[in-house]
Amino acid sequence: MTETQTVPTISAREFAARRRRLLDQLGDQAVAIVQAASLQTRNSDAEYPFRQHSDFLYLTGFNEPDAVALFIPGREEGEFMLFCLEKDPTAERWTGIRAGTEGAVQQYGADQAFLLSELDKKVVEFTSGRDEIHYLIGSDARLDQRVIGWLKQIQAKKRLGVVPPTKLVSLDGVVHDMRLFKSDEEIAMMQYAADTSAHAHTQAMVACAPGKFEFEIEAGLIGDFRRKGMEPAYTSIVGGGENACILHYIENRCELKSGDLLLIDAGGEHHAYASDITRTFPVNGRFSEPQRQLYQLVLDAQLAAIAQVKPGKTWDDPHQAALRVLVAGLVELGLLEGEVDELMKDPAPVEGETKQAEAAYKQFFMHKTGHWLGLDVHDVGDYKRDGEWRVLEPGMVLTVEPGLYISPADNVDEKWWNIGIRIEDDVLVTEDGCRVLTDKVVKEIADIENLMAGA
Repeated sequence: MTETQTVPTISAREFAARRRRLLDQLGDQAVAIVQAASLQTRNSDAEYPFRQHSDFLYLTGFNEPDAVALFIPGREEGEFMLFCLEKDPTAERWTGIRAGTEGAVQQYGADQAFLLSELDKKVVEFTSGRDEIHYLIGSDARLDQRVIGWLKQIQAKKRLGVVPPTKLVSLDGVVHDMRLFKSDEEIAMMQYAADTSAHAHTQAMVACAPGKFEFEIEAGLIGDFRRKGMEPAYTSIVGGGENACILHYIENRCELKSGDLLLIDAGGEHHAYASDITRTFPVNGRFSEPQRQLYQLVLDAQLAAIAQVKPGKTWDDPHQAALRVLVAGLVELGLLEGEVDELMKDPAPVEGETKQAEAAYKQFFMHKTGHWLGLDVHDVGDYKRDGEWRVLEPGMVLTVEPGLYISPADNVDEKWWNIGIRIEDDVLVTEDGCRVLTDKVVKEIADIENLMAGA
């Protein structure tokens, strides 16, 4: 990634188009309520860095806490209302500039804007006479209680001829399906995040050496993100040796030892659009023979999975392709015994047993091969429709991340112990196949060894 690369953004035009699509799908009897995130206390009076709620950000672009957006299709005075904190020079001196109601209209395209203090009154007013309230039911207990309170206030006016809503509808079915399909502007955002994260992983390989600590490598990753104005998309996993066999290891405190592998699962987010990359490489720059054999097996599985990412394939097809390669390879290496087709299946339930037995491969590979990616690192969107795996379509972005994790066990030769490997890339479904967004960081064995050797 060059220093002159243009930093992409989401345009006001795109935010307006998203809101239009939402309003068109709601119908003329609906009101939709979307709530912003609140500041979260870390300790005493210190807060965590603010991260906006992804659905709210997707529809508004408004990055202040405690705001609320209302969407009312067909309302003559305006269909998009934004409730926010008022301008307050004293408060802004301490915590930053606020848009206020004027900024909400001028900068963020709201048809009307009101102060948060007016929310209860205005929601009751605007919702009366509409049949449905759409919001993210169950996502926030405080919002659930607030909606119930608004309903009670409206119902109390029935004798005055006010008709209260009769249906509560979860908004995630509409908004989350919209978010699943990325626009050109969103893809540019994700490519920027992917390029920055790929550079960070490359630098981590170059910096790694026996005697360093996991947190030193993590510091380099975070520094690369911050130098490009980005934040970590999730807590980085930097696990050496046996720690690489812990799927969500985040302590990152141990010394790196020669002869071990280092697994790094880390990605930055650009204006909340996430990247998610995992690479595994030898601390001393050279794979041992057992490490080499297992690494190549995982890489072959990942490449087989990526080949299945194309329109018309299902969400599960990449997983099944990776799984077949892994199981066949584990049989060839002597880590599993049996027929590949049978080993890929969970055993039939045993009568009288309370716990379902699992396939033998799950001792070494216990997760699916990916997830949706977007404004959340584990992004929204259905994986199944009507009981069937979802068919892949252009604009979807998913991760592809097979792995093997060999912990010490009686049935495993010691030469395999404490080898944990995962290889993960971010993949966009295109019209004629796919595009790997994170292809700027090496993953072939020779390329990793040459990079670490300074070749």
